[in-house]
Amino acid sequence: MAGPLDTITVIDLSTVIAGPYAGHILGDLGARVVKVEPPAGDIMRAAGPARSPGMGAAFLNCNRNKESRVLDLKDGAQRDELLDMLGEADVLLHNMRPAAAERLGLGYEPVAARNPRLVYCAIVGYGQDGPYRDRPAYDDVIQAEAGWADLQARTGGEPRYAPTIVADKTTGLYAVAAITAALLARTVSGTGQYVEVPMFEVMASFLAVEHLAGRTFRPPLGPTGYGRVLSPHRRPYRTKDGYVCVMPYTAAHWRAFFAAAGRDDWASDAALGSDAARAAMIGTLYERLAECLAADTTGHWLALLRGLDVPCAPVNAIDDLLEDEHLTAVGFFQPTLHPSEGDILGVRSPLRFAHARRAPTDPDAMNGGR
Repeated sequence: MAGPLDTITVIDLSTVIAGPYAGHILGDLGARVVKVEPPAGDIMRAAGPARSPGMGAAFLNCNRNKESRVLDLKDGAQRDELLDMLGEADVLLHNMRPAAAERLGLGYEPVAARNPRLVYCAIVGYGQDGPYRDRPAYDDVIQAEAGWADLQARTGGEPRYAPTIVADKTTGLYAVAAITAALLARTVSGTGQYVEVPMFEVMASFLAVEHLAGRTFRPPLGPTGYGRVLSPHRRPYRTKDGYVCVMPYTAAHWRAFFAAAGRDDWASDAALGSDAARAAMIGTLYERLAECLAADTTGHWLALLRGLDVPCAPVNAIDDLLEDEHLTAVGFFQPTLHPSEGDILGVRSPLRFAHARRAPTDPDAMNGGR
């Protein structure tokens, strides 16, 4: 059968990353996604290296498997064309500020009046029932405001942003989940609905899972912050010739590692047998781990630890992934011939459904409609 969303049509008015990322995942799941851009194009077209003007790498990677349309929504006739498209669509996805959408006549009420079955998904910076509702929001702003940058400082050093567009992409994933849930609800109710996906609340929720910690309880049982992941000793470890990632997690892992490293005294530590005791001394355990790993090479440790079934990995650069034997075996990277950009390299969807085809990377998608 075709992809699980094969019967769904999505009109994607979004720009930059969060919405386009959500749209490309919906496309990978089989939906027909029509990206509608203004004449000036999505601002993300200019980001990163490009072979042709307006066809930057990040834009290509976020907008695969989409059809492309150019409409000036300030022009009445072209806006009516969009409204006609929405009358036949299943999903509208946008990241305009709600007030801007209203000014264009694209708020939920007038659009839903034309098509009551439409799932209308608005990615916003902040929930519209709060005092921040009108503020502009981008990834760096949300990383700072939701606590991510401060968590980086709590491991030592200064506040830092993640070296990836983590708030945008996480919000995009939440949007996909919300849209598919609303589509499922529509099969029962017969009607669509308005779906709001606020970046600030999404990231606050994302981080609260482990970092609300002691403040989960009332009165508090301790501070915020999950100690294991905030330990300054949690990091790739230096070996004789590089770095290695090692993640002993269970008592059996720790005992096997310390015994193999010749530290029977640490392997026999009674505290290893208690989950709570290990958690309380995790900084010490990571220090011991670092001391052992410095004694031999990365290759030595990977071979030994894999033999013991202790979780471990090399510290890869992004370039290393292009030659990774597992990613090669599963056909993760897909060379394609783009109609305007020539030979390009994309990635396939990581998802697989037993009774649906895996969506290919469409080389004809996102030629920009120009």
